[in-house]
Amino acid sequence: MGHGKPTNDQIAEVLNQIADLLEAKRADYFRIQAYRSGAQTVRRADEPLANMVQERGEEALEELPDIGEGIASVIASYVRRGRSDVLERLKGEVAPEDLFTQVPGIGDELARRIADELEVSTLEELEEAAHDGRLQGVEGLGPERVRNLRVSLAGMLSTAAQRRRRRAGGAEEPKRWPSVEALLDVDTVYRRKAEEGSLRKIAPKRFNPEGEAWLSIFHTKREGWEFTALYSNTKRAHDLDKTDDWVVLYYKRDGEDGQATVVTETGGGLAGKRVVRGRESECRRFYDRSSSAEQ
Repeated sequence: MGHGKPTNDQIAEVLNQIADLLEAKRADYFRIQAYRSGAQTVRRADEPLANMVQERGEEALEELPDIGEGIASVIASYVRRGRSDVLERLKGEVAPEDLFTQVPGIGDELARRIADELEVSTLEELEEAAHDGRLQGVEGLGPERVRNLRVSLAGMLSTAAQRRRRRAGGAEEPKRWPSVEALLDVDTVYRRKAEEGSLRKIAPKRFNPEGEAWLSIFHTKREGWEFTALYSNTKRAHDLDKTDDWVVLYYKRDGEDGQATVVTETGGGLAGKRVVRGRESECRRFYDRSSSAEQ
């Protein structure tokens, strides 16, 4: 298959992530609950579902409680291909403000203001902004309200951490990331293929009233990590005309997942070079090594 067989916990996590994104899109309640119930069934199953799919086909999954034809198809696709098109499509469609309204105390207007004024697109990045002072700079957010949001975010993100602990057998492992070499390589290939027009395109929800499929999406592997690459579709990227420059990379391996953003640096010693936000010092060392090797 070209990838290891996913465990039941990994399959359940995919279903949970789909449910989270559907909730952010305010999809039908029963559809969301179907994915959450399916995730519980998968986690409790006595037999590895990957074996069931390989030995008896996806129809065998429908014999399990709360696993209908649609969810069985999602599971089978993930088992066979190592990724879920449904999950990746939702990642491209869900706007940050939709995600932020899941946080108690953040309504539609405030969520839009946060998404517009701060360069954050995930709950993890929102939590960072709540602690480093950026969130308090948003109109309508005083110190007490920010403190309450910190508590809410900590509770929400600890649920994801608990899922990671279950996947790791009960122990919270140190977070691992792909190397900057891998991230920059995926970024290079994605931008080249997008320019060639050889990639599948999806229709993002934000800033796309016509529903046009214009956002190129790319799947690949490096260093054992699975990557999904898309151009940034945030308001800030549109305002700064960077929708063909900023690239968001989602990655996962062995139950670890995360994302990174690669941009063209505009100032300093790395001006004009592609850098991974938050890992500029590593990028500098990478380019120094590359320069030395060429000499």
